[in-house]
Amino acid sequence: MTCPCNNKIKCPCTYSCPKRGKCCDCVAYHVGSGGFPACFFSKSAEATYDRGYAALKKDRES
Repeated sequence: MTCPCNNKIKCPCTYSCPKRGKCCDCVAYHVGSGGFPACFFSKSAEATYDRGYAALKKDRES
Protein backbone atom coordinates (compact mmCIF):
# COMPACT_ATOMS: atom_id res chain seq x y z
CA MET A 1 0.00 0.00 0.00
CA THR A 2 1.39 3.40 -0.96
CA CYS A 3 0.96 6.45 1.24
CA PRO A 4 0.90 10.02 -0.13
CA CYS A 5 2.97 11.44 2.74
CA ASN A 6 6.44 12.59 1.75
CA ASN A 7 9.30 13.77 3.91
CA LYS A 8 9.61 17.57 3.95
CA ILE A 9 13.29 17.37 4.88
CA LYS A 10 16.12 15.42 3.28
CA CYS A 11 15.88 11.71 4.11
CA PRO A 12 19.05 10.64 6.03
CA CYS A 13 19.04 7.06 4.73
CA THR A 14 22.12 6.16 2.66
CA TYR A 15 20.50 3.11 1.05
CA SER A 16 18.85 3.60 -2.33
CA CYS A 17 15.24 2.45 -1.95
CA PRO A 18 11.88 3.27 -3.60
CA LYS A 19 10.54 4.17 -0.13
CA ARG A 20 13.27 6.77 0.47
CA GLY A 21 11.72 10.11 1.43
CA LYS A 22 8.27 8.52 1.82
CA CYS A 23 8.27 8.32 5.60
CA CYS A 24 4.88 6.62 6.06
CA ASP A 25 5.76 3.84 3.61
CA CYS A 26 9.26 3.46 5.05
CA VAL A 27 8.17 3.20 8.69
CA ALA A 28 5.38 0.77 7.80
CA TYR A 29 7.79 -1.41 5.81
CA HIS A 30 10.49 -1.57 8.49
CA VAL A 31 8.11 -2.06 11.43
CA GLY A 32 6.37 -4.80 9.44
CA SER A 33 9.75 -6.44 8.94
CA GLY A 34 10.62 -6.25 12.63
CA GLY A 35 13.02 -3.33 12.33
CA PHE A 36 13.26 0.43 12.25
CA PRO A 37 13.97 2.94 9.46
CA ALA A 38 17.31 4.71 9.06
CA CYS A 39 16.01 7.99 10.44
CA PHE A 40 15.69 6.39 13.90
CA PHE A 41 19.49 5.89 14.05
CA SER A 42 22.54 8.12 14.34
CA LYS A 43 24.47 8.63 11.10
CA SER A 44 27.21 6.16 12.08
CA ALA A 45 24.75 3.46 13.20
CA GLU A 46 22.62 3.95 10.08
CA ALA A 47 25.66 3.18 7.93
CA THR A 48 25.78 -0.39 9.33
CA TYR A 49 22.36 -1.16 7.76
CA ASP A 50 21.42 -3.11 10.92
CA ARG A 51 17.82 -2.01 11.52
CA GLY A 52 17.05 -4.33 14.42
CA TYR A 53 15.94 -3.44 17.94
CA ALA A 54 19.29 -4.43 19.52
CA ALA A 55 21.15 -2.09 17.14
CA LEU A 56 18.74 0.75 17.90
CA LYS A 57 19.06 0.19 21.65
CA LYS A 58 22.87 0.14 21.43
CA ASP A 59 22.86 3.30 19.30
CA ARG A 60 20.58 5.15 21.74
CA GLU A 61 22.70 4.13 24.73
CA SER A 62 25.93 5.48 23.26
